[in-house]
Amino acid sequence: MNRPPRHPRATGPWQALGWGVVLVGLTLAGSYALRHAEPAAPPTPAPASVPAPEPPPVASAAGPSSPPPTEPSSTASPSSGEMAAADMPAPPASHPVEPVAPQASAAPPNTIVPVAQAPASAAASPSDGAAPIDPLPEDTARLRARQLTVPVQGVARAQLSDTFTQARAGGARRHDAIDIMAASGTPVLAVEDGRIAKLFFSHGGGGITVYQFDPGEQYAYYYAHLERYADGLKEGQTVRRGDVIGYVGATGNASADAPHLHFAINKLNAQKEWWKGEVLNPYPVLRGAP
Repeated sequence: MNRPPRHPRATGPWQALGWGVVLVGLTLAGSYALRHAEPAAPPTPAPASVPAPEPPPVASAAGPSSPPPTEPSSTASPSSGEMAAADMPAPPASHPVEPVAPQASAAPPNTIVPVAQAPASAAASPSDGAAPIDPLPEDTARLRARQLTVPVQGVARAQLSDTFTQARAGGARRHDAIDIMAASGTPVLAVEDGRIAKLFFSHGGGGITVYQFDPGEQYAYYYAHLERYADGLKEGQTVRRGDVIGYVGATGNASADAPHLHFAINKLNAQKEWWKGEVLNPYPVLRGAP
């Protein structure tokens, strides 16, 4: 039987060299494949669910947040110069509008700002250093020319004091009269001829009072805080200058420690209403020319 011939086995360093070349080739081929390979795309994550937007917070009545915008009144009429509620644009719900108070525009420099006239009840008195007012100057001159009698017996003109502008009721009103101090029971005299228009008792005011009209019924003379009327005095009665019509007292809201006559003069209106009229300062009328 014939056998194939055997190849001689490579031995020695040549065999080791061959295996080394094979290993180097494999290493280089693997390195090249790694450098040129495309990176795999990362897996796409599943889309997350988007939460629905929350509605804007609503201000609570007790909370510190800003108040919601004020709704326009539905009763506004375009004819009144205001827009109707349906015509006014509503602010976005997500942007509540905070009302802003209007600011007064500042006056430019060197501008004269008019000052409102003080009410009559706040008028200054002569004791405050201000000049006394002289209302109705033509009427004052007319009555001064008549030389009215001082209405309290025994009181001289020089003893009179101008209390017309003094404050009363804690500053709530002006006196609008003069007080003539005298002892209780001192006779009160009619300042000129005229007619007794009204006998009136005021509990919280003048107490026992007399309203007398002048002869032309243009003016009313008011005598208040009387202790009592003169005997037989009645409404509608005609009196003469110097007639006794009552007596000094402290009735009404007068102090019992300071009896006096409260004397006032009013210019009557067209209706001749005894309780109304334009007040006139009695002091320059009775005191006369300085």
